Amino acid sequence: MAQLTDQELQKVRQMIEIDEIKRTKLLYSHLMDTVRIDDLAEIFTEDAVCEFGPYGTWEGRETIRKNYHKVEKDVPPFGAMHGTCDHLVELTGPDTARGRSYLFEPATSKSADESPFIYLGVYDEDYRKVDGKWLIAKCTLQFFWPERQLTGDFPGDFPAPL
Repeated sequence: MAQLTDQELQKVRQMIEIDEIKRTKLLYSHLMDTVRIDDLAEIFTEDAVCEFGPYGTWEGRETIRKNYHKVEKDVPPFGAMHGTCDHLVELTGPDTARGRSYLFEPATSKSADESPFIYLGVYDEDYRKVDGKWLIAKCTLQFFWPERQLTGDFPGDFPAPL
């Protein structure tokens, strides 16, 4: 079996880092859906910023924790399913990255004749590696449905051209 070239080894390292970032995003959805808010807050950097349209801008991990507790206080586990997909990740430095994923969030309590969707949107996130773990440093949710609420620069330059 042929040895990997230095370029191939570098690509494997990048793939590992991207996979770890994607795991952080999957963990975000799982912790949100199981209403494990204290654990959810821990996947954000201490100085994280969340821009959530109608929910406002939240700055700092403790504010994020407090506000998620308020928003999710009456939601049972899996009362909604926070489905994210098509996660595109770009490494921007050895300890930084950015990503974009789609949000499909249905409520599980809706009847069969109702639209189950709460929100459709796009997440734009900046990630930072802290103490060997990828965390969310900035999270911006672009809302497309039921009401369109986008930041001024969306879609911006993401993804970078090939």
